[in-house]
Amino acid sequence: MEPSIERRQTIEGLADIKLLVDTFYGKVRQDALLAPIFNERIGAHWPQHLEKLYKFWQTVLLKEHTYFGSPFTPHALLEIDHTHFRKWVGLFVETIDTLFVGERAEEAKWRAQKMAEMFEYKNAYYRKESEKRVGG
Repeated sequence: MEPSIERRQTIEGLADIKLLVDTFYGKVRQDALLAPIFNERIGAHWPQHLEKLYKFWQTVLLKEHTYFGSPFTPHALLEIDHTHFRKWVGLFVETIDTLFVGERAEEAKWRAQKMAEMFEYKNAYYRKESEKRVGG
């Protein structure tokens, strides 16, 4: 059952980030389309991956700079397409809309959409370049 509007909260601190990430990736890990990709790539390292994601979203949404790295690199050349990105964004937005309200919630949805668009574009570019090198 979805929380009522009154029960949704604003994103204020690390506990909220952890709730977002844990809830969202709980859905990803159960999703028929996304789970095989994530589970194959991450394997038994989910706790470490979630810690990295807490830091990423803490940096992005709370402006507390705890994440250092390149978020795209681990996703380069994965066998994923528009359908995967659309599903990922859909689950993310659903999670935000279920748990949170406010400016940071809207920013999180916007940033997730932009990140998915950028990753999709870069994946397509790198795949095309890789095919050129192999084929030519």
